[in-house]
Amino acid sequence: MFTRHLFCTAFVAAALAGSTVHAEEVKIPAQPLDAKLRAKLPAEILAAGEMTAANNGSFPPYTIVTGNQSMTGASADFIKALGEILGVKINLAPINGLSGLLLGIKSGRYQFSMGPIGDFVDRETSVDFIDFVQEYVVFAVPKGNPKGINGLEDTCGSKVAVMAGGSAEKVIRQQSIACTTANKPAVEVQAYADQPTSILAVNAKRADTFFSSHAPLTYFVQQANGTLELTGLGKKNGFDDLYQGAVVQKGSVLGEVVLEAMRKLNGNGTYAIIMKKWGLSDNMLKTPGVNLAGKLAK
Repeated sequence: MFTRHLFCTAFVAAALAGSTVHAEEVKIPAQPLDAKLRAKLPAEILAAGEMTAANNGSFPPYTIVTGNQSMTGASADFIKALGEILGVKINLAPINGLSGLLLGIKSGRYQFSMGPIGDFVDRETSVDFIDFVQEYVVFAVPKGNPKGINGLEDTCGSKVAVMAGGSAEKVIRQQSIACTTANKPAVEVQAYADQPTSILAVNAKRADTFFSSHAPLTYFVQQANGTLELTGLGKKNGFDDLYQGAVVQKGSVLGEVVLEAMRKLNGNGTYAIIMKKWGLSDNMLKTPGVNLAGKLAK
């Protein structure tokens, strides 16, 4: 499984190397140490001078894994900036699967994940989200859209790839029930450990579509040399307003520190520089916030 994961990682890294957005084209300002904010870190992090960020594979353009302990992308730039502000080394811990990542943070095995990971009310019962992204969920399909999938309602009888444990999997399984209730064929849900494996399923014609966040699917389509296209744009596709962010243990002091650091990056313009560098202008929030999905539900 791990060998396959590294193969998919290499595939994505190679594919994105030719992207129109290159890390060297935009200089990210170095961040000065904030001693007062550093002093608020949990004692064990201060003592070690380092902390661990969990990551569950490539989610371009936020995370593009280039090795077991290395990645590039918007989240990598944010991790570097956070480390500078807090004066700590941030190590990466690769995790296979979103469910394992969330359980690891809940249990305290991992201190946080930069994500961004989808913020949903049910998830907020066990972890906290420091939201810094607004996302939309769409479909990547073969060029010409042979199955005619233009929205969630068109997926009955189709083979739909999703990332295992993600919000899209929950939505598409609910849609499958809606299909059979209406005497239509069920959706064949194919849940994969990461984004690269999911998009490979479409390229290999094992799946009819990949149902996921707009930002990474845009990147995959751009790098597909005209073989893929996006559909379902401008539709809710089973979602209300969708926020994504970093994840910390429920009630953790670290959450307050990460929020303050992200607001600092927002205030000094670095947040906008990083997001625009990676083509994420449409995904920017006015200001980072905590558990925004729960606040929206209220």
